[in-house]
Amino acid sequence: MKNRNKNDRPVFTKEMKKEYTVLLPMMLPIQFTLIRNSLRMEGIHAELLETNGRSIVNEGLKDVHNDTCYPALLVVGQFIEALKSGKYDINKTALMITQTGGGCRASNYIHLLRKALKRCGFDQVPVISLNISGLEHNPGFKLSYNLMRRMIYSLLYGDLIMLLANQCRPYEKEKGAADRLVQSWIDLLTEEYKAPKNLKYAHIKENMTRIVCQFDALRRVPSDKIRVGVVGEIYIKYSPLGNNNLEQFLIDEDVEPEVPGVLDFIIFKADNRVEDCRIYGGKPLKRMFFQYVVRILEKRQQELIDIIKQNSSFRPPANYETIKNLVKGYLGYGNKMGEGWLLTGEMLELIHSGTNNIVCTQPFGCLPNHVVGKGMIRKIRENHPESNIVAIDYDPSATGINQENRIKLMLANARLAQQRGAAEKSSHEMDFAAK
Repeated sequence: MKNRNKNDRPVFTKEMKKEYTVLLPMMLPIQFTLIRNSLRMEGIHAELLETNGRSIVNEGLKDVHNDTCYPALLVVGQFIEALKSGKYDINKTALMITQTGGGCRASNYIHLLRKALKRCGFDQVPVISLNISGLEHNPGFKLSYNLMRRMIYSLLYGDLIMLLANQCRPYEKEKGAADRLVQSWIDLLTEEYKAPKNLKYAHIKENMTRIVCQFDALRRVPSDKIRVGVVGEIYIKYSPLGNNNLEQFLIDEDVEPEVPGVLDFIIFKADNRVEDCRIYGGKPLKRMFFQYVVRILEKRQQELIDIIKQNSSFRPPANYETIKNLVKGYLGYGNKMGEGWLLTGEMLELIHSGTNNIVCTQPFGCLPNHVVGKGMIRKIRENHPESNIVAIDYDPSATGINQENRIKLMLANARLAQQRGAAEKSSHEMDFAAK
């Protein structure tokens, strides 16, 4: 068959780029929407899959073996369901998926997906690997310089907007005002991406300041709501499909969700290369390159933090170096699978910043993630008795009702702790007044 390479996989050609629809799985709604729009500027007819529901799980169960990790099952199931829906011309549709090249099963999702496509009779559908490791090549897709800049800035913008929106939604006086502001910025940034001059970092900083100021201007009701941090495996932590719309559930429960940004994970992945060289040895040039990448990303992150501090009353995130220092005494820096020490570090950073209530999302089939997540809770509680952490398992057999009931129990404990704290504060104030 034509358009196949020596490994007998369909190749996405330059001719296909002109008329094929390229489907992308959803994970981070804001960031991935901006990335989709960036791909469209490269002439790729990209479309994000925002489908949800049990039918995707059932499709995944049919298409991959039963011991694969839950995120893989969902991603494959969502793709296959889309192809079976009749909405797309099978002979003019391609799929795009990230491929890390690391020790995670995510490096092999692409092969699981191709096996599923063949099993379902869709083996003519090309699968494009989105990676920076040179793992696979397709003539019709190239990570151009401007595309890479847009994608990096999409993550930076997305982290900022996600953080601010989560601190506004539970308190907004006008229902939906935060979501409307989110959409207006997605539209504006998409339009700005068309001009290369808007990709200069000085302009990015100006935009970030404007974003902070506009969110800070939203009318909010002062309220001492309980804050709940969300950590865990990267897909389940962020994807509404993977975590059963956890953020919205928390807002409906009248609490404020706090979700760490993806930029920490990107820095973590680059820093891992530096740690590999330190622990196992390696080429000095490689170590120097990734040290430079980490410095640049940390600088951008710190600038984002400073902009929040200088222009608003919002709580800024901690920087990467702070999280890395907090994890000392818990895990070594060589522990990098299943989100590695970063997951433990995120829980510790949330506690140190006053967010003691945490949902740790754990997908089936990711043992390393259970080790650095659920496995570290006891030690964290020993050092931080005030912590209120619940580990929630996400797998094909887990029911949403059971997951929600366990979170509600954690929230009940959080409200009791809040009441005790308020009573103790009132007692201290009365004692002080009596003196």
